[in-house]
Amino acid sequence: MSTEAIVMMVVAMLVIWGGLALAMVSLVRHGAVEDRSENVRRDL
Repeated sequence: MSTEAIVMMVVAMLVIWGGLALAMVSLVRHGAVEDRSENVRRDL
């Protein structure tokens, strides 16, 4: 692989993984993810 290809691959990985991390942080901060353990039914 050429240097340019490796640089572009790293940039693309940072964009994808960084976007995923930012989305998760945003969901947690704005309350979209709540504690689900309270809503679990214990029928067993």
